[in-house]
Amino acid sequence: MPPSSLPVSDHCDGRRFFNPSSILPASPQRRRVGLGEILRWQWRRRRLPAWPTPTVPPPAGDPQALPAPGTVHVTFIGHSTFLLRLPRADGTALTVLTDPVFSDRCSPVSWAGPRRVLPPGRSLDALPRVDVVLVSHCHYDHLDLPSLAALGRRDAPLFITAPGNARHIRKAGGRAIVECDWWQHHDVGGMRVTATPARHGSARTPFDANRALWCGFDIRPAGDGPSPSVFFAGDSGHGRHWAQIGARLGAPDIALLPVGAYDPRFLMEPVHVTPEEAVSAMIELDAGLAVGMHYGTFRLTDEPYDEPLRRLAAARAAAGVAAERFVGLGHGECRVMSPRRPERRGPARQDLARQDASG
Repeated sequence: MPPSSLPVSDHCDGRRFFNPSSILPASPQRRRVGLGEILRWQWRRRRLPAWPTPTVPPPAGDPQALPAPGTVHVTFIGHSTFLLRLPRADGTALTVLTDPVFSDRCSPVSWAGPRRVLPPGRSLDALPRVDVVLVSHCHYDHLDLPSLAALGRRDAPLFITAPGNARHIRKAGGRAIVECDWWQHHDVGGMRVTATPARHGSARTPFDANRALWCGFDIRPAGDGPSPSVFFAGDSGHGRHWAQIGARLGAPDIALLPVGAYDPRFLMEPVHVTPEEAVSAMIELDAGLAVGMHYGTFRLTDEPYDEPLRRLAAARAAAGVAAERFVGLGHGECRVMSPRRPERRGPARQDLARQDASG
């Protein structure tokens, strides 16, 4: 059962979480979407052409390889699941997995719900031992109990998530779980993981809407370390939080940003960015590099299969962002990524130390 009371804050009234006005865009969608609109949308969706079954080449790169100082190995497994290998001062790597979903469907049941167009780009067995699992929120395409259970049995990782989600992870057998509210952090393996605001929502049943928080994550060295910084957005609509994150924590070297599941806008505008908004998010974060996600794996919305990356390319060009700075990785590809700027970006080390009091 959801907790009977939650910590009151600018994004929680004690019973449910909400998106505060401080992170909303200047002109957010204000009207409520009625049940009739949703039912009509679901009926119209039945006439949409099916997504193709794409043919993909064998995945490139080695997810088991150790990263050199100043680089991060980023492996795109599909949807919002990435394997990150971040270098540590002792020559080893901290291995992080984001929103792991290896199941065939993202659904409360195995026989219905959105089904994969492509299998995971890398199987769990092909991955190195995972140290940390980041869970941004509890929607089924981001929090998959069978995947979490398999990871728990194999690696016993640390799970970091937002308040209200630990109860779900415990159902999968997770033991080491840390909940971080927005702007709170946890240090692990020489890295600082900070939960960041996102404009979204949560539910796993008709009865627990917004009883668990949603977030993104900023990952950067807790001290002087060899790893670039990485921002993982989770799910989010557009808003002022991008600039707030960059200003407060420092511009990330690499940003993992959603570019799909945005159509129809009357329903998705508050919760999912368009490719054009993803480019704006990259600019507002002042990210050195960006990687697209949340597309081409599960058909959650109405846009054609290949539209997100086509619109991303056009939006990138219109904004004057070089093609190599905001990319879509191949299915299962492991890419060695380096920051665009050699200097360490982010708060001074003494500022990071002062954050300890709030973490």
